[in-house]
Amino acid sequence: MKAPSFWYHKRGVLSLLLSPLGWVYGQATKQRLKSEGAGFRSTVPVICVGNINAGGTGKTPTCIALVERLRSLDCSPVIVSRGYGGNFEGPILVDPTHHTAKDVGDEPLLLSAFCKVVVAKDRALGAEQAQKLGDVIILDDGFQNPSVKKDLSIIVVDAFRGFGNGLCIPAGPLREPVQTGLSRADLVISIGTAEPQEKLIHDWPILKSISLQPALLTPLQTGMVWEDLPVLAFAGIGHPEKFFHTLKQMGANLIGTESLADHQDLTPALVRRLLEKAQTLGAQLVTTEKDAVRLPASFKPNVLAVPVRLQVEDWSVIDAKLQSLSI
Repeated sequence: MKAPSFWYHKRGVLSLLLSPLGWVYGQATKQRLKSEGAGFRSTVPVICVGNINAGGTGKTPTCIALVERLRSLDCSPVIVSRGYGGNFEGPILVDPTHHTAKDVGDEPLLLSAFCKVVVAKDRALGAEQAQKLGDVIILDDGFQNPSVKKDLSIIVVDAFRGFGNGLCIPAGPLREPVQTGLSRADLVISIGTAEPQEKLIHDWPILKSISLQPALLTPLQTGMVWEDLPVLAFAGIGHPEKFFHTLKQMGANLIGTESLADHQDLTPALVRRLLEKAQTLGAQLVTTEKDAVRLPASFKPNVLAVPVRLQVEDWSVIDAKLQSLSI
């Protein structure tokens, strides 16, 4: 499902008409969180990387950056994921040489290249297994799920989109009201350039009272020459237009784009159609790193993937939070 465009504009007739349903959604989240005290307590620290918005905000590259940072501190992180889009109930340790995105979900499969990943629809059971495999757990998503007690909660937000129109689903993009969510957060990582960062704080002054860490998503340098390369790009992520914009910034000649639904199944028929279209246009077919793990194996050699990484100029704020966990 693609996020409705009105979620990220000033409140109009449709968002106002849906706002009572949004209020109900927010109240349901509030009631669910009342049982947070009864959650599973891991024997190792739990870091939750979540969001208040539905859809893509940059959680996956944030998890990757945290894994690399924790390893630099001589820690052995393990990620616990619900495995959205995968068929396995779990808990199961992801094996990237054996499992597919249909088994465990695209994000866990991608993350398994960086550390151990446990997939479990029941996050408490996943954390119970993960605590035996490392000395710190990164809970991928689950900020609104009370089944596991968190020692550090990090909210990730796209600085450009912010918190949209400030309303809950279906009237807006939020899983819960901004003030309610931020009151439980220990740190907010806002991803974007300087101007959107400034606008985010202007629009949401509450962020001034919270530990806020600006960051950027930048393409990983792989030696590929993108300048003037004719490209047909496709993406099935929360906001495909961000990926297309990145390709333009890299200098690619973007002659066609295909926006797919988030986590959309990349069937052989779909990929074959995209390849044929690329050939007709005389273009290279390109996608995101997360989409690439869902490609049928026979098509992977014909599609280029663009990995992105979270860049943090000053880690001192995050490091202070990590050190408070005594890991």
